[in-house]
Amino acid sequence: MAALRARAPGGRERWERKNYAGRTVELYAGPAVALAVALGAGRVRPAAGAAVAVAGLCGAYDDLAGDHRRGFRAHLGALRDGEVTSGAVKLFGISAAGLFAGALMKERVVDQALAGVVIAGAAHFVNLVDVRPGRAAGAVVALGAPGMVRSELAAVAVGAAAAVLPDDLSERVMIGDVGAHALGAALGVAVVAGNGRAGLLLHSAAVVAAAVCGDQVSRVSAASR
Repeated sequence: MAALRARAPGGRERWERKNYAGRTVELYAGPAVALAVALGAGRVRPAAGAAVAVAGLCGAYDDLAGDHRRGFRAHLGALRDGEVTSGAVKLFGISAAGLFAGALMKERVVDQALAGVVIAGAAHFVNLVDVRPGRAAGAVVALGAPGMVRSELAAVAVGAAAAVLPDDLSERVMIGDVGAHALGAALGVAVVAGNGRAGLLLHSAAVVAAAVCGDQVSRVSAASR
């Protein structure tokens, strides 16, 4: 974050945005946390680091070229009409990365497929709750902390989220899609590393339910204190 702030590639105005309350916040935290969590996850499991990096890149593309449509239905509807939205790129890009990581982290085909769902679904879930300051990073800390006893990857996700959380809560920075998707994917690979088939089934059901009820999840996150 400090290096990006000092250099501000492309000019400082490119790294500033108005948040939901109209306050000007910095965007340096998103790429910084995405890079940190990708490198950290990669040191533990290279496949996990690759999935996190792809999720962050897809989120960065959405931050730069995205529109205001939210939810799978809107983006898939646009795709049926021949329009490839940034959301569709995220959907297929992160899903492919999740399946790739799952194939390398699990042995059986069923577990590999479930792992892909968990990784992509976790990335999407964290982005869904990223509607107010600190919601995304706070969710990763809360959900990832119990898994630290089973997986080093959970410590990577929690550590990166905790590092950015104070500035995010104080509305000095915004992690954007790049940070939210990377943190979510990191949470997902931690779940995959720390669970067998039963756990993968449970978490898959949870992230699919969150995706189906995406609008409600975002509303609850926005309303909570």
